[in-house]
Parts: sequence; C-alpha cells; structure tokens
Amino acid sequence: MRVWLLTTTTYGSWLPGDRRGSVTSVRDVRPGDEPGTVRIEHDAPGEPSEEPIPGLEASARELMSGPPIYLSAEQAAVVLGQFRETAAYRGWVLYAVAIMHNHFHLVLEVPGDPDPGKVLADLKAYGSRALNRAFGRPRSGTWWTAKGSTRKLPDDRAVIAATLYVLRKQPNPLIVWEP
Repeated sequence: MRVWLLTTTTYGSWLPGDRRGSVTSVRDVRPGDEPGTVRIEHDAPGEPSEEPIPGLEASARELMSGPPIYLSAEQAAVVLGQFRETAAYRGWVLYAVAIMHNHFHLVLEVPGDPDPGKVLADLKAYGSRALNRAFGRPRSGTWWTAKGSTRKLPDDRAVIAATLYVLRKQPNPLIVWEP
C-alpha cells in the first residue's frame, strides 16, 4: 500500500512564471554552468518555487486554447462525488480532499505501487467526464493542467501531516471532505 498527496490545478489558473511562484520542470541553469549542473530543481519536494518570470507567464498565456477555469461550489461537489466513486470502485482509500476554485489536494491510499501520475490522471479523467456531463465541455477542451504533483508519503507521520494540511490549511476551500 502506498499513500500519496496528489495536487493539480485547473486549466490556465496558475501558469508557469506566475507571480505567486510556480513549480515546473524548468531548471535553474545559467550560461557558463558546467554541463549537467542544476542549481535548483523547482519541481522537487522541499525546493523553493520559481520566482516570477513575466515573460514565461505571458508566453504560456498566449498558448492557451481557452480561458482559465475556476470551479464553482457546484462543480466542486460534482468533482468530489466522482473522486469518491472512482476511489471506491478502484479499492482506493481517500483520507482527505480539499477542492478550491483553482486546484485540489487529496490524500489517497492505493494498493500495490502504481504510478502516481497514472492515479492522478485517472482521477482527473473521471472528474472531467462528470464535469462535462453536468456543465458541458470547456472551450479549452480540458478542466485541468496537464500534470500535477504526486508526493509519496513515506510514513504515518507524513500521512497525518498531509491529511491535516488538506483538511485544515487550505485558504477558501469550496469543499473539504474526510471520511
């Protein structure tokens, strides 16, 4: 069994280079650095987020195929219902879910050791289908960003900390759920 803290944002709501900081696979390598030298990997757990990069954010915004997605309370309820249904069907255990207008966090236990990116992708796919049925397909064609954060929780202490983070530390959640 593995327990994961999974997070993703809604489409276009938090772009690379955003002034709030961002977590991407962009590496902080500067001219003159030795080959293979990486100063900071901004997408590694515990590393700082990137500083604002206005040009990167503007470039990402120009590539968007529709407006940013911001969830309503009604949409969050649909997503939560689908997450619970998917977890039950797959034999996964949801410990905590928080859905905000532009992202969600969940703590999830899965049997075996599946690829967490696949687990997150499955949740997003089923959530998208439920949202499409209830509200129609968004102009961008997607509700979510392409990937997300998949943090393996190594022990019970980490599971408790992540669960409390999801349940108690989210600003302005649309919906919070615990079993």
